[in-house]
Amino acid sequence: MLRLWAATAAAIALTFIAGDAGAQAPSGKVTIVTSFAKDVTDPFKKAFEAAHPGATLEVQNRNTNAAVKFIEETRANNQVDLMWASAPDAFEVLKGKKLLQAYKPKATGIPEKVGSYPINDRDGMYFGFAASGYGIMWNERYARANKLPDPKEWQDLAAPAFHDHVSIAAPSRSGTTHLTIETILQGEGWDKGWRTIKEMAGNFRNVTERSFGVPEAVNSGQVGVGIVIDFFAFAAQAANFPVKFAYPSVTTVVPANIGIIANAPNRAGAEAFVEFILSPKGQEVLLEPGIRRLPVNTATYAKAPAGYPNPFKDPQFQKMMLFDVDKSETRTAVVDTLFDQLISFQLDGLKAATKAVHDAEAALAKKDNAQARALVKEARDLIAAMPLAEAQAAQARAAFTGAKEKGARQAELEQQWAAFGKERYAQAKGKAEQAARLAR
Repeated sequence: MLRLWAATAAAIALTFIAGDAGAQAPSGKVTIVTSFAKDVTDPFKKAFEAAHPGATLEVQNRNTNAAVKFIEETRANNQVDLMWASAPDAFEVLKGKKLLQAYKPKATGIPEKVGSYPINDRDGMYFGFAASGYGIMWNERYARANKLPDPKEWQDLAAPAFHDHVSIAAPSRSGTTHLTIETILQGEGWDKGWRTIKEMAGNFRNVTERSFGVPEAVNSGQVGVGIVIDFFAFAAQAANFPVKFAYPSVTTVVPANIGIIANAPNRAGAEAFVEFILSPKGQEVLLEPGIRRLPVNTATYAKAPAGYPNPFKDPQFQKMMLFDVDKSETRTAVVDTLFDQLISFQLDGLKAATKAVHDAEAALAKKDNAQARALVKEARDLIAAMPLAEAQAAQARAAFTGAKEKGARQAELEQQWAAFGKERYAQAKGKAEQAARLAR
């Protein structure tokens, strides 16, 4: 009887072991929606499928805003297992709409914070898999040919030398660019931050639709300088492009994230991918030349190339500002729309006004004139002017969220802001041209 009980117990134990092993061996299709390009996703797809032969990773590429909207619109018949992107505020939106599933990863060796920022969501709804910082990338050959100084701060890009040499992606199309713009606004304050952004924007060559279009243009020498997330520059350097990168003093480091979608069709597969990307093997994929992101597992840096940035040890990362994700999330649509209506869609007028200011200041450097200097200051203030204060940005949010409020009110605000920018830039150009005449 004792032997029979032991045999039965052993059989039960084997059953549980087999069941647990089955849970650790995902199968079928695991679907990810992501803003990352194939240079990032392909190596992870290859490594994950090699580690789990029964699973297939399907990657759907959408920009961050489009991905959030897609997940929300298809929630009744969800076919996506994971969201994978850089912008933490996008995950806050998904979390707020109850579109993420809580999970507790088993991975070890990951600190609680990177810089001053928590790596994982406190409620277990999404998880940091890499760290990201925002800054300035430039092509050294292009810079030498055009006599451009090395840019280290955002304000450096407002100098006359950089006119028509800078590229950026639209924050309404790129979650990482939104984070960059929001970082400047938080770090410098609403009014000063927008002044810095618009003074830089007066030197923009273009505003692209996708974030990876900026580093591609810098790598190829089509443009000299790009405002980018750091790994674009690190990957370009690994590929021997003649580029450099700098973190301005007003910037931040935040985690790039992954989260499991609520009612994921392949929950086991989704959990397996999260565990893989946080595992030592998955973290090492981040070091590949085509990716070059900053791992969150501190032990991984022992295998990094010489000179590889380490946000857990390098002093510059400890000095970076604490990004307020809640503030960013509440005004994302307003900030992005302001950028588009005042910069993206008014770029020609803004550039013309900025060039006129530069020309007037150059004339004043040769022949000073008090009246002309006063006009130039007026012109700069007109360029920097904003159609609403920071407190009003939160109030304007209602026009961009919710089916009832959207539509006519949103269109009305967009038209008002566009007209505001067009009028101010034209006035600024006129005053700067008048100043230049007085200085001759």
